[in-house]
Amino acid sequence: MDRGNMYEGKNMALFEEEMDSNPMVSSLLNKLANYTNVTQGVVEHEADEDSKRKEVKVPRMGTFIGVYLPCLQNILGVILFLRLTWIVGTAGVLESFIIVFMCCACTMLTAISMSAIATNGVVPAGGSYYMISRSLGPEFGGAVGLCFYLGTTFAGAMYILGTIEILLTYISPSAAIFKAEEVGEETEAMLNNMRVYGTCIIILMAIVVFVGVKYVNKLALVFLACVILSIIAIYAGVIKTAIDPPDFPICLLGNRTLSKRSFDVCAKFTERNNKTKTTNLWLLFCNSSLPTAMCDDYFSLNNVTEIQGIPGILSGVLIVLCSWLLHSPPLHWKAQVTSWYLFMGKFTDNLWSTYSEKGSIVERKNQPSISGSEDIKIGGRPYVFTDIMTYFTVLVGIYFPSVTGIMAGSNRSGDLKDAQKSIPTGTILAISTTSFIYLSCIVLFGACIEGVVLRDKFGEAVDGNLVVGTLAWPSPWVIVIGSFFSTCGAGLQSLTGAPRLLQAIARDGIVPFIQVFGHGKANGEPTWALLLTAAICEIGILIASLDNVAPILSMFFLMCYMFVNLACAVQTLLRTPNWRPRFKYYHWTLSFLGMSLCLALMFICSWYYALIAMLIAGCIYKYIEYRGAEKEWGDGIRGLSLNAARYALLRVEDGPPHTKNWRPQLLVLLNLDCEQLVKHPRLLSFTSQLKAGKGLTIVGSVLQGTYLDKCVETQKAEENVKALMGVEKTKGFCQIVVSPSFRDGISHLIQSAGLGGMKHNTVLMAWPQSWKQTENHFSWKNFVDTVRETTAAQQALLVAKNIDLFPTNQERFTEGNIDVWWIVHDGGMLMLLPFLLRQHKVWRKCKMRIFTVAQMDDNSIQMKKDLQMFLYHLRLNAEVEVVEMFENDISAFTYEKTLMMEQRSQMLKQMQLSKNEREREIQSITDESRGSVRRKSCSSPQSIGQDVQALLNNDYEKEEAQLIHDRNTASRSAPAVKTSVAAAMPEKVQMTWTKEKFVAEKHKNKDTNVSGFKDIFSMKPEWGNLNQSNVRRMHTAVKLNGVVLNKSQHAQLVLLNMPGPPKNRKGDENCILYFTACVLLGTWFYCCLVWILQKKKKVASIINTWNYQPHDFCQLN
Repeated sequence: MDRGNMYEGKNMALFEEEMDSNPMVSSLLNKLANYTNVTQGVVEHEADEDSKRKEVKVPRMGTFIGVYLPCLQNILGVILFLRLTWIVGTAGVLESFIIVFMCCACTMLTAISMSAIATNGVVPAGGSYYMISRSLGPEFGGAVGLCFYLGTTFAGAMYILGTIEILLTYISPSAAIFKAEEVGEETEAMLNNMRVYGTCIIILMAIVVFVGVKYVNKLALVFLACVILSIIAIYAGVIKTAIDPPDFPICLLGNRTLSKRSFDVCAKFTERNNKTKTTNLWLLFCNSSLPTAMCDDYFSLNNVTEIQGIPGILSGVLIVLCSWLLHSPPLHWKAQVTSWYLFMGKFTDNLWSTYSEKGSIVERKNQPSISGSEDIKIGGRPYVFTDIMTYFTVLVGIYFPSVTGIMAGSNRSGDLKDAQKSIPTGTILAISTTSFIYLSCIVLFGACIEGVVLRDKFGEAVDGNLVVGTLAWPSPWVIVIGSFFSTCGAGLQSLTGAPRLLQAIARDGIVPFIQVFGHGKANGEPTWALLLTAAICEIGILIASLDNVAPILSMFFLMCYMFVNLACAVQTLLRTPNWRPRFKYYHWTLSFLGMSLCLALMFICSWYYALIAMLIAGCIYKYIEYRGAEKEWGDGIRGLSLNAARYALLRVEDGPPHTKNWRPQLLVLLNLDCEQLVKHPRLLSFTSQLKAGKGLTIVGSVLQGTYLDKCVETQKAEENVKALMGVEKTKGFCQIVVSPSFRDGISHLIQSAGLGGMKHNTVLMAWPQSWKQTENHFSWKNFVDTVRETTAAQQALLVAKNIDLFPTNQERFTEGNIDVWWIVHDGGMLMLLPFLLRQHKVWRKCKMRIFTVAQMDDNSIQMKKDLQMFLYHLRLNAEVEVVEMFENDISAFTYEKTLMMEQRSQMLKQMQLSKNEREREIQSITDESRGSVRRKSCSSPQSIGQDVQALLNNDYEKEEAQLIHDRNTASRSAPAVKTSVAAAMPEKVQMTWTKEKFVAEKHKNKDTNVSGFKDIFSMKPEWGNLNQSNVRRMHTAVKLNGVVLNKSQHAQLVLLNMPGPPKNRKGDENCILYFTACVLLGTWFYCCLVWILQKKKKVASIINTWNYQPHDFCQLN
């Protein structure tokens, strides 16, 4: 089929070329109509990602069945049946009300935030993990997702422990394997029983889940029915207590509660056959059954009384409460006062908290008693003891798991008819319902049940019955059996949901070490994740105490809820275009309030558990950031980072940085080969050693050509540079510029790299080692232009010579020196470099040496003292040495090279060559100068130093040098002053052949024959016409090179100043002289870093002290 027939009848000929990549609107709408609930990166219940998807069933679940009832079942659970009465009795009605209100408010605020996130898109299986990860990014998502997984797993352990407690304490106490042989060992025996039975039950549940989740789903309705029937039985029992309170007598000795497990009659004596006999209670406190036996003092001094454990809501109290509500008292005021007094006499006992230490006796308030001297330990007496130390924060940690489970509806979004409507409505209604149930139960328990019974955690005072069961109607067994099956179902659901959550995280690929748990059976069941979940759940079982496991899972759930609130707040404040939730009843202040409440509850529950949970989440976060896969989910953290970066850039833009905050912000110029690979990778190694991840680093390079032709090469070059930056651990940005001219590209980078206040202030590049090759883009001419561009931009320039010999990041110098040749004052930047390098482990053991040059009129001793004092103020440890250079005579070698450049300059001007021809001639003289230096040198640096030193010391032996010496001697007065002034002002230097001389010579040569050009090559300018400032510069370069070589040839790194570039841009003579001086100055070094610094810039970083201002020591004038 040809291209014309392909689009025939579509009437879109104008867009035919774009139809291959951009689909037509009709096909796009067709795909959107069939949009699935599986997000990017998620493959639900598939063994292979490439396998065909099965046909998705049409979801039919509504708000009530799909969201409300599952949330109700998950929220109402083991804490309500086993610990709520104990919390009310210990904390009192008021503090219990505060505890429940705080926890319910936390979940309500979280539900509002969750509703906003859930209605902003599709939430697949994974619930909170997907909401957080797609809103806050993979790092937060993975960390909080794993914490939520751990919380769900420990919740399974808590439900299993609750199941065993109900079984061994209230259903079948005789089934216990371990028995208490001595008094006081009951708790340890119970914990061992919990461990054994818990391990067996978790294995059984894991097998059920492995065989098939469908069986668990079928039993879910049964478990839900048990929860609902148990709640109804509690309210029915409360109503019945107003008419006919149940008979549960409590035995008290004085004000102490007695356990009825050891005796049957609550009395000291009993009448049998008209005879008074002692009871079994008497034997527990006395040494014999005789009335004259020796008994416990407290037993002898106090009477045994019996009260009703469930007195019920008195009719008078109901009338008073109703009259208060209706404002029409039906009884006389005396009747109201009487009934209110009866109510408050019992209710105030439960109104305030009664915290106690571990092992304390449960006592009744306002009950008279006489204390006696008890020589015998009370541990063997039949009292009711507290098993743990109680205080407010402990009760918060134990209670909070009872309000978790609000994510059950969002986890089933794929099975709902209208998830965006059902999730907010069902979740908020479920939280409202359960909050009403918990709050009302607190008031009803405090009004209906005696305080000592409420504080009796295991119901020992009521014949071992479940305390809340004693209140239920028609029988306590309704609560016992209902709570047993409810906790079993909750444990099964935890073991079912936790492995799938782990599988979803593993399949996202953001945590590499758990990717193995993303695999499963052929139908997608997470087998490996189930095994890990069972193993972690076993850890909770080995703890064996429900009160100790509950705070652990509280931490993980609270952290999860905190980040749900954070995600909603961040998305709301950022106002991203994609943030369009259908649920409108949210606000960022509510999300921040919920987040703050979650954080406060974490530390209220247990500050050390909170720190451990945060440490675990932080470690996972850093691991994902360091090793995890990069995911782009359009998360809010990226948008937050962009906003923060924009704000910071605008703040930085306000003014130049203070000298205290100054540090090198590098622009690294790289050279690329024909395959777009970096020629000098060690330049990035040196960058990472110098920066150590601090400050700004921009890695730039230039491709010659046009962007339309080089776009593919640009992308390849950028990928290669970024890959090398990752290998060398160079943290920064990459910028590739395409320009018709290499020089213009470098200029563009120097001018435009960076953004706002985040711009570079230092340029780092390698020395142009292949400058002699004409095809090399970075020739000596480009080098000099780069120096000029950097100086004009008021930036510093670092030039690394022999960069390929620099150490890698894996090398370590065990000894050695970093030598600094401080020739001119640069504001202290030359000393800043070794300080920064020694922060890196490569250079850490190297010592710092500073050399400075003293001239004839300088006091060397005073210079050394001043330099040491300067280093003291800089807080730097370095050896100081002053090098004296008194030799002013000019060697024959210097004269020869300068003379050759003067001669060639004259020749080029007279021949009137083109620009390209002149550049080739200039290149040849530079090559010749370089070759002459190498011919005079030997193979080793030591022999080179000897030859140069001999050359400098034997100048008087040569005839040319003698001539120069005589000339210098004859002109030591005024010409010498002019020469020094010219040397100090290089921008005003002119070559020997001025314009006037050139015009005169040009007219003179017009009358000569063309063959007369041969005489040009034999011309030698006289000494009087030779520019003596140029000769001085060449001599200084050769002389200084020899001195530096002699002192620092064994140093690991040499740092020295380079002269500034000539400002006179007319002609190439100054460029030749400058580059030749640079070549001579930096020759024969293993690792050399030359430093070129612009003038008139204030720089300081390491010399700041509390007593001195930075500009006192570091300022360039």
